Amino acid sequence: MNDFRFGPAEFYLVGFEGARPDPATFRALSDLVDSGVVRLLDFVILAKSATGAVEIVELDSEDGSLGLDDFEPIAAGLAGEEDVEALASALEPGQSAAVVVLELAFARTLAQNLAAAGGQVLRSERVPAPVVNAMMDILDQEGE
Repeated sequence: MNDFRFGPAEFYLVGFEGARPDPATFRALSDLVDSGVVRLLDFVILAKSATGAVEIVELDSEDGSLGLDDFEPIAAGLAGEEDVEALASALEPGQSAAVVVLELAFARTLAQNLAAAGGQVLRSERVPAPVVNAMMDILDQEGE
């Protein structure tokens, strides 16, 4: 049987107002990681100054002020410099964000089971949650 150490990874840019994100937001991510639904592969905090300069705060250099002491990425550094720079270009001056790289646990299991059966995932696409919800609202209205 094929044993996949990792499944597909997804990069998220989670934006915040101000120089640093609110620690409460990270509790939501921490809860998801603790549940086993996802694994945290990498995590980088960015802040864009009013002049447009981007400061990158690696998690291991974080001073504890954000309450991220329990975050331990499995593959720190997976989000390469080019990835981080490309994502940082989406930030407005004065905004901060976290680059969060997640592995969806079910996707690893699915890929592993398909490979064991002789198949493989050739492509996947993500439909953003707002789009799915808007479409479901339309379908619900049509069904009434």
